Amino acid sequence: MLFEVWAPEAEEVVLHCGGAERALVRDPHRTGWWSGEAEAVDGTRYGFRLDGGPVLPDPRSRRQPDGPDGPSAVVDQGAHPWYAPWRGRGLPGAVLYELHIGTFTREGTFDAAGDRLERLADLGVTHVEVMPVCPFPGRHGWGYDGVAPWAVHEPYGGPAGLKRFVDRAHAFGLGVVLDVVHNHLGPAGNHLPSFGPYFTDTHHTPWGAAVNLDAPGSDEVRAYFVGSALAWLRDYRLDGLRLDAVHALRDTRAHSFLEELSTAVDALAEEVGRPLFLIAESDLNDPRIITPRTEHGLGIDAQWNDDFHHALHTALTGESAGYYADFAAAPFGALAKTLTGGYFHDGTRSSLRGRRHGRPLDRARVSAHRLVGYAQNHDQVGNRAAGDRLSATLSPGLLACAATLVLTGPFTPMLFMGEEWGATTPWQYFTDHPDPALAEAVRTGRRREFPARGGSADEVPDPQDPATRERSCLDWRESDRAPGARLRAWYRELIALRRAQPDLTDTDLTAVRVMCDETARWIAFRRGDVWVVVNAGPDAVVVPFGRRPARVLAAWEPVSPPGPEGLLTVNGESCAVLLQE
Repeated sequence: MLFEVWAPEAEEVVLHCGGAERALVRDPHRTGWWSGEAEAVDGTRYGFRLDGGPVLPDPRSRRQPDGPDGPSAVVDQGAHPWYAPWRGRGLPGAVLYELHIGTFTREGTFDAAGDRLERLADLGVTHVEVMPVCPFPGRHGWGYDGVAPWAVHEPYGGPAGLKRFVDRAHAFGLGVVLDVVHNHLGPAGNHLPSFGPYFTDTHHTPWGAAVNLDAPGSDEVRAYFVGSALAWLRDYRLDGLRLDAVHALRDTRAHSFLEELSTAVDALAEEVGRPLFLIAESDLNDPRIITPRTEHGLGIDAQWNDDFHHALHTALTGESAGYYADFAAAPFGALAKTLTGGYFHDGTRSSLRGRRHGRPLDRARVSAHRLVGYAQNHDQVGNRAAGDRLSATLSPGLLACAATLVLTGPFTPMLFMGEEWGATTPWQYFTDHPDPALAEAVRTGRRREFPARGGSADEVPDPQDPATRERSCLDWRESDRAPGARLRAWYRELIALRRAQPDLTDTDLTAVRVMCDETARWIAFRRGDVWVVVNAGPDAVVVPFGRRPARVLAAWEPVSPPGPEGLLTVNGESCAVLLQE
Protein backbone atom coordinates (compact mmCIF):
# COMPACT_ATOMS: atom_id res chain seq x y z
CA MET A 1 0.00 0.00 0.00
CA LEU A 2 1.25 3.49 -0.83
CA PHE A 3 1.65 5.95 2.06
CA GLU A 4 2.37 9.62 1.41
CA VAL A 5 2.46 12.82 3.40
CA TRP A 6 3.17 16.51 2.82
CA ALA A 7 5.94 17.66 5.17
CA PRO A 8 7.86 20.40 3.29
CA GLU A 9 10.14 21.42 6.16
CA ALA A 10 11.18 17.92 7.27
CA GLU A 11 14.62 16.47 6.58
CA GLU A 12 13.54 12.90 7.32
CA VAL A 13 10.13 11.19 7.46
CA VAL A 14 9.71 7.67 8.83
CA LEU A 15 6.53 5.65 8.48
CA HIS A 16 5.51 3.54 11.48
CA CYS A 17 3.09 0.93 10.17
CA GLY A 18 1.90 -2.27 11.82
CA GLY A 19 4.82 -2.29 14.24
CA ALA A 20 7.47 -1.79 11.56
CA GLU A 21 9.41 1.29 10.43
CA ARG A 22 10.21 2.43 6.92
CA ALA A 23 11.94 5.61 5.76
CA LEU A 24 9.94 7.50 3.16
CA VAL A 25 11.58 9.18 0.19
CA ARG A 26 11.02 12.63 -1.28
CA ASP A 27 8.67 12.73 -4.24
CA PRO A 28 10.68 14.19 -7.14
CA HIS A 29 7.54 15.50 -8.83
CA ARG A 30 5.73 17.13 -5.88
CA THR A 31 7.57 19.59 -3.69
CA GLY A 32 7.38 18.74 0.00
CA TRP A 33 5.80 15.31 -0.45
CA TRP A 34 7.20 12.03 0.90
CA SER A 35 6.03 8.54 -0.03
CA GLY A 36 6.72 4.84 0.34
CA GLU A 37 5.14 1.37 0.24
CA ALA A 38 4.28 -0.84 3.22
CA GLU A 39 2.12 -3.87 3.98
CA ALA A 40 -1.25 -2.80 5.39
CA VAL A 41 -4.88 -3.85 5.48
CA ASP A 42 -8.09 -2.31 6.75
CA GLY A 43 -7.53 -1.38 10.40
CA THR A 44 -3.69 -1.36 10.33
CA ARG A 45 -2.36 1.32 12.68
CA TYR A 46 0.23 3.77 11.35
CA GLY A 47 1.76 7.20 11.80
CA PHE A 48 4.68 9.40 10.74
CA ARG A 49 7.83 10.43 12.62
CA LEU A 50 9.36 13.72 11.43
CA ASP A 51 13.07 14.32 12.06
CA GLY A 52 13.23 11.93 15.01
CA GLY A 53 10.21 13.40 16.80
CA PRO A 54 7.19 11.56 18.17
CA VAL A 55 5.00 9.43 15.95
CA LEU A 56 2.10 11.59 14.74
CA PRO A 57 -1.20 10.70 13.10
CA ASP A 58 -1.59 11.17 9.37
CA PRO A 59 -2.97 14.63 8.47
CA ARG A 60 -5.19 12.81 5.95
CA SER A 61 -6.13 10.07 8.40
CA ARG A 62 -9.47 8.47 7.61
CA ARG A 63 -9.80 6.91 11.06
CA GLN A 64 -8.51 7.69 14.55
CA PRO A 65 -9.64 4.65 16.58
CA ASP A 66 -7.90 5.82 19.77
CA GLY A 67 -8.73 9.52 19.46
CA PRO A 68 -6.98 12.51 17.87
CA ASP A 69 -3.62 11.87 19.56
CA GLY A 70 -3.45 8.16 18.77
CA PRO A 71 -2.20 6.42 15.64
CA SER A 72 -4.17 6.53 12.42
CA ALA A 73 -5.80 3.44 10.95
CA VAL A 74 -6.10 2.32 7.34
CA VAL A 75 -9.67 2.35 6.00
CA ASP A 76 -10.75 0.22 3.06
CA GLN A 77 -13.29 2.53 1.43
CA GLY A 78 -14.59 -0.30 -0.74
CA ALA A 79 -15.45 -2.59 2.16
CA HIS A 80 -18.96 -1.27 2.80
CA PRO A 81 -21.62 -3.12 0.75
CA TRP A 82 -23.86 -0.22 -0.25
CA TYR A 83 -27.38 -1.57 -0.60
CA ALA A 84 -29.53 1.54 -1.15
CA PRO A 85 -29.41 2.63 -4.81
CA TRP A 86 -29.10 6.41 -4.84
CA ARG A 87 -29.23 8.91 -7.68
CA GLY A 88 -28.93 11.91 -5.40
CA ARG A 89 -31.30 14.58 -4.18
CA GLY A 90 -30.55 18.21 -4.99
CA LEU A 91 -31.23 21.34 -2.97
CA PRO A 92 -34.17 22.91 -4.89
CA GLY A 93 -37.40 21.87 -3.18
CA ALA A 94 -35.58 20.55 -0.10
CA VAL A 95 -36.71 20.61 3.53
CA LEU A 96 -33.62 20.24 5.73
CA TYR A 97 -33.46 18.78 9.25
CA GLU A 98 -30.39 19.63 11.34
CA LEU A 99 -29.34 17.03 13.89
CA HIS A 100 -26.43 16.28 16.22
CA ILE A 101 -25.46 12.61 16.36
CA GLY A 102 -24.39 12.79 20.02
CA THR A 103 -27.74 14.08 21.32
CA PHE A 104 -30.28 13.01 18.68
CA THR A 105 -30.50 9.86 20.80
CA ARG A 106 -29.18 9.09 24.29
CA GLU A 107 -26.93 6.40 22.81
CA GLY A 108 -25.26 9.09 20.70
CA THR A 109 -24.23 6.86 17.79
CA PHE A 110 -24.81 6.68 14.05
CA ASP A 111 -26.67 3.40 14.43
CA ALA A 112 -29.03 4.75 17.09
CA ALA A 113 -29.68 7.86 14.98
CA GLY A 114 -30.33 5.62 11.99
CA ASP A 115 -33.11 3.92 13.92
CA ARG A 116 -34.97 7.26 14.02
CA LEU A 117 -34.69 8.12 10.34
CA GLU A 118 -38.02 6.55 9.43
CA ARG A 119 -39.69 9.11 11.70
CA LEU A 120 -38.04 11.92 9.74
CA ALA A 121 -39.09 10.42 6.43
CA ASP A 122 -42.65 10.22 7.76
CA LEU A 123 -42.45 13.86 8.81
CA GLY A 124 -41.70 14.72 5.20
CA VAL A 125 -38.23 16.28 5.37
CA THR A 126 -35.97 15.58 2.41
CA HIS A 127 -32.45 15.87 3.87
CA VAL A 128 -30.78 15.44 7.24
CA GLU A 129 -28.05 17.98 7.92
CA VAL A 130 -25.60 16.34 10.33
CA MET A 131 -23.43 18.48 12.57
CA PRO A 132 -19.65 17.86 12.40
CA VAL A 133 -18.45 14.30 12.90
CA CYS A 134 -14.66 14.73 12.72
CA PRO A 135 -12.66 13.44 15.72
CA PHE A 136 -12.40 15.68 18.78
CA PRO A 137 -11.05 15.09 22.31
CA GLY A 138 -13.26 13.04 24.61
CA ARG A 139 -16.54 11.37 23.76
CA HIS A 140 -19.12 14.17 23.74
CA GLY A 141 -19.05 17.63 22.17
CA TRP A 142 -20.63 19.80 19.52
CA GLY A 143 -17.97 18.77 16.99
CA TYR A 144 -16.76 22.23 16.00
CA ASP A 145 -13.41 21.60 17.71
CA GLY A 146 -12.57 18.68 15.44
CA VAL A 147 -8.93 18.20 14.52
CA ALA A 148 -8.82 15.52 11.80
CA PRO A 149 -10.83 16.89 8.84
CA TRP A 150 -10.75 13.63 6.87
CA ALA A 151 -11.73 11.25 9.68
CA VAL A 152 -14.89 10.26 11.60
CA HIS A 153 -15.35 10.47 15.39
CA GLU A 154 -14.88 6.94 16.71
CA PRO A 155 -17.42 7.08 19.60
CA TYR A 156 -20.15 7.83 17.04
CA GLY A 157 -19.27 4.67 15.13
CA GLY A 158 -16.31 5.68 12.98
CA PRO A 159 -16.26 5.51 9.17
CA ALA A 160 -18.28 2.29 9.01
CA GLY A 161 -20.98 3.75 11.24
CA LEU A 162 -21.31 6.86 9.09
CA LYS A 163 -21.69 4.73 5.96
CA ARG A 164 -24.41 2.65 7.60
CA PHE A 165 -26.20 5.87 8.61
CA VAL A 166 -26.02 7.32 5.09
CA ASP A 167 -27.18 4.04 3.59
CA ARG A 168 -30.22 3.94 5.89
CA ALA A 169 -31.04 7.57 5.14
CA HIS A 170 -30.93 6.92 1.41
CA ALA A 171 -33.11 3.84 1.83
CA PHE A 172 -35.79 6.15 3.27
CA GLY A 173 -35.31 8.64 0.43
CA LEU A 174 -33.44 11.12 2.63
CA GLY A 175 -30.40 13.01 1.38
CA VAL A 176 -27.53 13.61 3.80
CA VAL A 177 -25.67 16.91 4.29
CA LEU A 178 -22.59 17.09 6.52
CA ASP A 179 -21.42 20.16 8.41
CA VAL A 180 -17.67 20.67 7.87
CA VAL A 181 -15.29 23.17 9.47
CA HIS A 182 -12.55 24.73 7.33
CA ASN A 183 -12.02 27.97 9.25
CA HIS A 184 -10.21 26.53 12.29
CA LEU A 185 -9.28 23.34 14.13
CA GLY A 186 -9.83 22.56 17.80
CA PRO A 187 -7.42 23.54 20.58
CA ALA A 188 -6.35 19.97 21.48
CA GLY A 189 -5.07 17.17 19.26
CA ASN A 190 -4.20 19.41 16.32
CA HIS A 191 -0.93 18.08 14.88
CA LEU A 192 -1.06 19.82 11.49
CA PRO A 193 1.48 22.58 12.40
CA SER A 194 4.12 19.87 12.89
CA PHE A 195 3.82 18.89 9.24
CA GLY A 196 3.77 22.23 7.46
CA PRO A 197 2.36 25.76 7.18
CA TYR A 198 -1.29 24.80 7.58
CA PHE A 199 -1.80 28.00 9.61
CA THR A 200 -0.52 31.53 9.19
CA ASP A 201 0.09 34.48 11.51
CA THR A 202 -0.71 36.78 8.60
CA HIS A 203 -4.34 36.73 9.75
CA HIS A 204 -5.95 36.06 13.09
CA THR A 205 -9.37 34.65 13.95
CA PRO A 206 -11.30 34.19 17.22
CA TRP A 207 -9.56 30.82 17.43
CA GLY A 208 -6.01 32.11 16.92
CA ALA A 209 -3.83 31.87 13.80
CA ALA A 210 -5.86 31.54 10.60
CA VAL A 211 -5.92 28.54 8.31
CA ASN A 212 -3.37 29.32 5.59
CA LEU A 213 -5.39 30.07 2.46
CA ASP A 214 -3.21 32.81 0.97
CA ALA A 215 0.30 32.76 2.48
CA PRO A 216 3.28 30.68 1.23
CA GLY A 217 2.36 27.01 1.12
CA SER A 218 -1.35 27.77 0.78
CA ASP A 219 -1.70 25.84 -2.50
CA GLU A 220 -1.24 22.58 -0.61
CA VAL A 221 -3.41 23.71 2.30
CA ARG A 222 -6.24 24.55 -0.07
CA ALA A 223 -5.80 21.17 -1.77
CA TYR A 224 -5.94 19.55 1.67
CA PHE A 225 -9.35 21.02 2.54
CA VAL A 226 -10.79 20.67 -0.96
CA GLY A 227 -9.64 17.04 -0.97
CA SER A 228 -11.31 16.48 2.39
CA ALA A 229 -14.60 17.93 1.11
CA LEU A 230 -14.53 15.76 -2.01
CA ALA A 231 -13.71 12.67 0.05
CA TRP A 232 -16.81 13.15 2.22
CA LEU A 233 -19.02 13.52 -0.84
CA ARG A 234 -17.45 10.68 -2.81
CA ASP A 235 -16.56 8.03 -0.22
CA TYR A 236 -19.62 8.46 2.00
CA ARG A 237 -22.11 9.20 -0.81
CA LEU A 238 -23.14 12.45 0.83
CA ASP A 239 -25.41 14.85 -1.03
CA GLY A 240 -24.03 18.15 0.24
CA LEU A 241 -21.86 19.96 2.73
CA ARG A 242 -22.64 22.83 5.07
CA LEU A 243 -19.57 25.08 5.40
CA ASP A 244 -19.13 26.53 8.88
CA ALA A 245 -18.55 30.28 9.26
CA VAL A 246 -17.09 31.06 5.84
CA HIS A 247 -16.79 34.71 6.90
CA ALA A 248 -13.90 33.56 9.11
CA LEU A 249 -11.92 32.25 6.11
CA ARG A 250 -9.13 34.79 5.69
CA ASP A 251 -8.33 34.75 2.00
CA THR A 252 -6.89 37.58 -0.10
CA ARG A 253 -6.15 35.63 -3.27
CA ALA A 254 -7.85 36.60 -6.52
CA HIS A 255 -9.14 33.05 -6.94
CA SER A 256 -10.83 32.47 -3.60
CA PHE A 257 -10.89 29.19 -1.73
CA LEU A 258 -14.69 29.07 -1.86
CA GLU A 259 -14.65 29.44 -5.64
CA GLU A 260 -12.01 26.73 -5.91
CA LEU A 261 -14.09 24.45 -3.67
CA SER A 262 -17.36 25.03 -5.53
CA THR A 263 -15.63 24.36 -8.86
CA ALA A 264 -14.23 21.06 -7.56
CA VAL A 265 -17.61 19.96 -6.14
CA ASP A 266 -19.38 20.71 -9.41
CA ALA A 267 -16.77 18.66 -11.27
CA LEU A 268 -17.27 15.75 -8.86
CA ALA A 269 -21.05 15.94 -9.34
CA GLU A 270 -20.48 15.60 -13.07
CA GLU A 271 -18.15 12.66 -12.47
CA VAL A 272 -20.44 10.69 -10.14
CA GLY A 273 -23.63 11.59 -12.00
CA ARG A 274 -25.67 12.94 -9.10
CA PRO A 275 -26.37 16.44 -7.73
CA LEU A 276 -24.02 17.77 -5.03
CA PHE A 277 -24.33 21.11 -3.27
CA LEU A 278 -22.69 23.45 -0.77
CA ILE A 279 -24.43 25.55 1.88
CA ALA A 280 -22.44 28.33 3.55
CA GLU A 281 -22.86 29.81 6.99
CA SER A 282 -22.04 33.49 6.46
CA ASP A 283 -22.85 36.68 8.35
CA LEU A 284 -21.56 38.90 5.53
CA ASN A 285 -24.91 39.34 3.74
CA ASP A 286 -22.90 39.26 0.53
CA PRO A 287 -24.92 37.87 -2.39
CA ARG A 288 -21.72 37.10 -4.30
CA ILE A 289 -21.31 33.99 -2.13
CA ILE A 290 -24.47 32.43 -3.59
CA THR A 291 -24.12 33.88 -7.09
CA PRO A 292 -23.07 31.37 -9.79
CA ARG A 293 -19.46 31.53 -10.97
CA THR A 294 -20.74 32.23 -14.49
CA GLU A 295 -22.13 35.49 -13.11
CA HIS A 296 -18.84 36.33 -11.30
CA GLY A 297 -19.95 34.91 -7.96
CA LEU A 298 -18.32 32.24 -5.79
CA GLY A 299 -20.74 29.50 -6.82
CA ILE A 300 -21.90 28.34 -3.38
CA ASP A 301 -25.40 26.91 -3.77
CA ALA A 302 -27.03 28.43 -0.68
CA GLN A 303 -26.41 30.14 2.65
CA TRP A 304 -28.02 30.20 6.07
CA ASN A 305 -30.16 33.32 6.46
CA ASP A 306 -29.75 34.61 10.01
CA ASP A 307 -31.62 37.83 9.17
CA PHE A 308 -34.84 35.88 8.61
CA HIS A 309 -34.28 34.04 11.89
CA HIS A 310 -33.64 37.25 13.84
CA ALA A 311 -36.74 38.93 12.44
CA LEU A 312 -38.91 35.90 13.17
CA HIS A 313 -37.45 35.47 16.66
CA THR A 314 -38.03 39.07 17.69
CA ALA A 315 -41.55 39.07 16.24
CA LEU A 316 -42.54 36.02 18.31
CA THR A 317 -40.52 36.56 21.52
CA GLY A 318 -40.10 40.32 21.83
CA GLU A 319 -36.39 39.90 22.63
CA SER A 320 -34.28 42.94 21.77
CA ALA A 321 -30.80 42.42 23.24
CA GLY A 322 -27.57 42.09 21.24
CA TYR A 323 -27.96 41.34 17.57
CA TYR A 324 -31.76 41.34 17.91
CA ALA A 325 -31.86 45.11 18.56
CA ASP A 326 -32.15 46.29 14.95
CA PHE A 327 -34.87 43.74 14.21
CA ALA A 328 -36.86 44.40 17.38
CA ALA A 329 -37.50 48.06 16.52
CA ALA A 330 -40.22 46.95 14.07
CA PRO A 331 -40.09 43.13 14.01
CA PHE A 332 -43.00 42.50 11.65
CA GLY A 333 -41.63 45.05 9.23
CA ALA A 334 -38.24 43.33 9.49
CA LEU A 335 -39.91 40.01 8.79
CA ALA A 336 -41.68 41.49 5.78
CA LYS A 337 -38.39 42.85 4.45
CA THR A 338 -36.61 39.51 4.71
CA LEU A 339 -39.51 37.61 3.13
CA THR A 340 -39.36 39.86 0.07
CA GLY A 341 -35.70 40.86 -0.07
CA GLY A 342 -33.82 38.02 1.58
CA TYR A 343 -31.56 40.18 3.76
CA PHE A 344 -32.62 42.74 6.37
CA HIS A 345 -29.16 44.33 6.50
CA ASP A 346 -28.61 45.06 2.82
CA GLY A 347 -26.46 48.13 3.23
CA THR A 348 -28.36 49.44 6.25
CA ARG A 349 -26.66 50.44 9.51
CA SER A 350 -26.06 47.64 11.98
CA SER A 351 -26.04 48.92 15.56
CA LEU A 352 -24.15 45.79 16.67
CA ARG A 353 -21.34 46.48 14.20
CA GLY A 354 -21.51 50.27 14.39
CA ARG A 355 -21.50 50.58 10.60
CA ARG A 356 -23.43 49.76 7.44
CA HIS A 357 -23.68 46.07 6.72
CA GLY A 358 -24.51 43.86 3.74
CA ARG A 359 -25.61 44.61 0.21
CA PRO A 360 -28.92 44.01 -1.60
CA LEU A 361 -29.78 40.78 -3.34
CA ASP A 362 -30.81 41.08 -6.95
CA ARG A 363 -34.25 39.61 -6.34
CA ALA A 364 -34.86 39.06 -10.02
CA ARG A 365 -31.72 36.93 -10.41
CA VAL A 366 -31.12 35.22 -7.05
CA SER A 367 -33.39 32.24 -6.50
CA ALA A 368 -35.07 32.21 -3.08
CA HIS A 369 -34.05 28.58 -2.52
CA ARG A 370 -30.46 29.79 -2.16
CA LEU A 371 -31.35 31.18 1.26
CA VAL A 372 -32.00 28.70 4.08
CA GLY A 373 -34.69 29.84 6.52
CA TYR A 374 -35.23 28.57 10.06
CA ALA A 375 -36.80 29.45 13.39
CA GLN A 376 -34.13 27.56 15.35
CA ASN A 377 -30.74 25.96 14.76
CA HIS A 378 -27.85 24.69 16.88
CA ASP A 379 -26.24 28.14 17.14
CA GLN A 380 -29.38 30.12 17.91
CA VAL A 381 -30.37 27.65 20.65
CA GLY A 382 -27.02 26.38 21.93
CA ASN A 383 -25.37 29.78 22.15
CA ARG A 384 -28.01 31.06 24.52
CA ALA A 385 -26.83 30.98 28.13
CA ALA A 386 -29.20 28.18 29.15
CA GLY A 387 -29.57 26.59 25.71
CA ASP A 388 -33.33 27.19 25.85
CA ARG A 389 -35.47 26.49 22.81
CA LEU A 390 -38.45 28.56 21.66
CA SER A 391 -40.65 26.00 23.41
CA ALA A 392 -39.34 27.22 26.77
CA THR A 393 -41.19 30.54 26.41
CA LEU A 394 -43.71 30.30 23.56
CA SER A 395 -47.17 28.74 23.54
CA PRO A 396 -47.98 25.84 21.20
CA GLY A 397 -49.87 28.35 19.05
CA LEU A 398 -46.82 30.57 18.62
CA LEU A 399 -44.65 27.54 17.91
CA ALA A 400 -47.14 26.68 15.17
CA CYS A 401 -46.80 30.24 13.85
CA ALA A 402 -43.00 29.85 13.70
CA ALA A 403 -43.38 26.59 11.79
CA THR A 404 -45.78 28.22 9.34
CA LEU A 405 -43.45 31.11 8.57
CA VAL A 406 -40.55 28.72 7.93
CA LEU A 407 -42.37 26.01 5.98
CA THR A 408 -44.50 28.24 3.75
CA GLY A 409 -41.95 31.00 3.23
CA PRO A 410 -39.89 31.43 0.06
CA PHE A 411 -36.62 30.06 1.44
CA THR A 412 -35.34 26.49 1.72
CA PRO A 413 -36.72 25.50 5.14
CA MET A 414 -34.58 23.96 7.86
CA LEU A 415 -35.74 22.47 11.17
CA PHE A 416 -33.61 21.85 14.25
CA MET A 417 -33.99 18.39 15.76
CA GLY A 418 -36.96 18.13 18.11
CA GLU A 419 -38.54 21.44 17.20
CA GLU A 420 -41.27 19.60 15.30
CA TRP A 421 -42.79 18.48 18.59
CA GLY A 422 -41.73 21.50 20.66
CA ALA A 423 -39.04 19.54 22.53
CA THR A 424 -38.75 20.71 26.13
CA THR A 425 -35.16 19.48 26.43
CA PRO A 426 -32.64 22.34 26.10
CA TRP A 427 -29.65 22.14 23.80
CA GLN A 428 -26.69 23.37 25.78
CA TYR A 429 -22.99 23.82 25.15
CA PHE A 430 -21.09 20.75 26.34
CA THR A 431 -17.52 19.49 26.07
CA ASP A 432 -15.50 16.51 27.25
CA HIS A 433 -11.90 17.76 27.25
CA PRO A 434 -9.57 15.27 28.97
CA ASP A 435 -7.02 18.05 29.62
CA PRO A 436 -7.98 19.63 33.00
CA ALA A 437 -6.42 22.99 32.12
CA LEU A 438 -8.32 23.22 28.83
CA ALA A 439 -11.51 22.06 30.51
CA GLU A 440 -11.23 24.85 33.10
CA ALA A 441 -10.43 27.43 30.42
CA VAL A 442 -13.55 26.47 28.47
CA ARG A 443 -15.68 26.49 31.62
CA THR A 444 -14.41 29.92 32.70
CA GLY A 445 -14.59 31.40 29.21
CA ARG A 446 -18.16 30.28 28.72
CA ARG A 447 -19.29 31.84 31.99
CA ARG A 448 -17.42 35.05 31.25
CA GLU A 449 -19.06 35.37 27.85
CA PHE A 450 -22.68 35.96 28.84
CA PRO A 451 -22.48 38.80 31.38
CA ALA A 452 -20.92 40.83 28.55
CA ARG A 453 -24.17 40.24 26.62
CA GLY A 454 -26.36 41.30 29.51
CA GLY A 455 -26.93 37.78 30.82
CA SER A 456 -25.91 36.06 34.00
CA ALA A 457 -23.02 33.66 34.56
CA ASP A 458 -25.28 31.73 36.92
CA GLU A 459 -27.44 30.67 33.96
CA VAL A 460 -24.54 28.98 32.19
CA PRO A 461 -24.25 25.24 32.85
CA ASP A 462 -20.82 23.67 33.28
CA PRO A 463 -19.86 22.43 29.77
CA GLN A 464 -17.73 19.67 31.30
CA ASP A 465 -20.48 18.28 33.53
CA PRO A 466 -21.84 15.08 31.91
CA ALA A 467 -25.31 16.19 33.01
CA THR A 468 -25.13 19.11 30.54
CA ARG A 469 -24.94 16.71 27.62
CA GLU A 470 -27.57 14.45 29.19
CA ARG A 471 -30.03 17.35 29.48
CA SER A 472 -29.45 18.11 25.80
CA CYS A 473 -30.50 14.68 24.53
CA LEU A 474 -33.90 14.51 22.89
CA ASP A 475 -36.75 12.80 24.73
CA TRP A 476 -38.53 11.08 21.86
CA ARG A 477 -41.49 10.15 24.08
CA GLU A 478 -42.59 13.79 23.87
CA SER A 479 -43.28 13.46 20.14
CA ASP A 480 -46.15 11.02 20.70
CA ARG A 481 -47.98 12.76 23.54
CA ALA A 482 -49.72 16.10 24.01
CA PRO A 483 -48.89 18.82 23.13
CA GLY A 484 -45.99 17.51 21.04
CA ALA A 485 -48.05 15.13 18.92
CA ARG A 486 -50.36 17.91 17.75
CA LEU A 487 -47.46 20.19 16.84
CA ARG A 488 -45.70 17.38 14.98
CA ALA A 489 -48.88 16.75 13.01
CA TRP A 490 -48.92 20.46 12.09
CA TYR A 491 -45.34 20.31 10.81
CA ARG A 492 -46.21 17.21 8.82
CA GLU A 493 -49.28 18.91 7.33
CA LEU A 494 -47.31 22.02 6.34
CA ILE A 495 -44.53 20.01 4.70
CA ALA A 496 -47.09 18.00 2.74
CA LEU A 497 -48.81 21.25 1.74
CA ARG A 498 -45.50 22.68 0.58
CA ARG A 499 -45.03 19.65 -1.63
CA ALA A 500 -48.59 19.76 -2.98
CA GLN A 501 -48.82 23.48 -3.80
CA PRO A 502 -46.38 24.59 -6.52
CA ASP A 503 -46.72 28.23 -5.41
CA LEU A 504 -45.05 27.30 -2.11
CA THR A 505 -41.87 26.19 -3.88
CA ASP A 506 -41.77 29.12 -6.30
CA THR A 507 -38.28 30.61 -6.04
CA ASP A 508 -39.15 34.10 -7.33
CA LEU A 509 -38.67 36.63 -4.52
CA THR A 510 -40.16 39.40 -6.66
CA ALA A 511 -43.49 37.57 -6.61
CA VAL A 512 -43.85 37.58 -2.80
CA ARG A 513 -46.37 40.15 -1.50
CA VAL A 514 -46.53 41.02 2.22
CA MET A 515 -48.67 43.12 4.53
CA CYS A 516 -48.41 43.39 8.31
CA ASP A 517 -49.59 45.28 11.37
CA GLU A 518 -46.97 45.98 14.04
CA THR A 519 -49.50 46.98 16.68
CA ALA A 520 -51.86 44.05 16.20
CA ARG A 521 -48.88 41.67 15.67
CA TRP A 522 -49.95 39.94 12.47
CA ILE A 523 -48.34 39.36 9.10
CA ALA A 524 -49.77 37.98 5.87
CA PHE A 525 -47.97 37.12 2.65
CA ARG A 526 -49.05 35.86 -0.75
CA ARG A 527 -47.15 33.45 -2.96
CA GLY A 528 -49.05 33.05 -6.21
CA ASP A 529 -52.58 32.03 -5.22
CA VAL A 530 -51.55 30.87 -1.75
CA TRP A 531 -52.03 33.21 1.21
CA VAL A 532 -50.37 32.69 4.59
CA VAL A 533 -51.67 34.57 7.62
CA VAL A 534 -49.90 34.51 10.99
CA ASN A 535 -51.37 36.21 14.07
CA ALA A 536 -48.80 36.37 16.86
CA GLY A 537 -50.94 38.64 19.01
CA PRO A 538 -53.18 37.44 21.86
CA ASP A 539 -56.45 38.62 20.30
CA ALA A 540 -58.32 37.75 17.13
CA VAL A 541 -57.56 40.01 14.17
CA VAL A 542 -59.37 40.85 10.97
CA VAL A 543 -57.15 40.77 7.90
CA PRO A 544 -58.17 42.45 4.62
CA PHE A 545 -57.92 39.52 2.28
CA GLY A 546 -59.49 40.62 -0.99
CA ARG A 547 -62.74 39.65 -2.66
CA ARG A 548 -61.55 36.64 -4.62
CA PRO A 549 -63.06 33.44 -3.19
CA ALA A 550 -60.66 31.36 -1.12
CA ARG A 551 -60.66 28.08 0.73
CA VAL A 552 -58.73 27.09 3.82
CA LEU A 553 -55.93 24.61 3.15
CA ALA A 554 -54.68 24.37 6.75
CA ALA A 555 -55.25 26.18 10.03
CA TRP A 556 -53.90 25.80 13.56
CA GLU A 557 -57.27 26.82 14.98
CA PRO A 558 -60.54 26.66 13.00
CA VAL A 559 -60.82 29.49 10.46
CA SER A 560 -63.77 30.38 8.25
CA PRO A 561 -63.02 31.47 4.68
CA PRO A 562 -63.25 35.22 4.07
CA GLY A 563 -66.75 36.43 3.36
CA PRO A 564 -68.00 38.53 0.42
CA GLU A 565 -66.48 41.64 1.99
CA GLY A 566 -63.02 40.03 1.73
CA LEU A 567 -62.20 39.98 5.46
CA LEU A 568 -60.54 37.05 7.24
CA THR A 569 -60.72 36.56 11.01
CA VAL A 570 -57.82 34.69 12.64
CA ASN A 571 -57.73 33.86 16.33
CA GLY A 572 -54.89 34.98 18.59
CA GLU A 573 -51.64 32.98 18.47
CA SER A 574 -52.82 31.09 15.42
CA CYS A 575 -52.18 30.86 11.69
CA ALA A 576 -53.80 29.71 8.47
CA VAL A 577 -52.94 28.89 4.86
CA LEU A 578 -55.55 29.62 2.18
CA LEU A 579 -55.84 29.18 -1.58
CA GLN A 580 -57.54 31.82 -3.69
CA GLU A 581 -59.58 30.37 -6.54
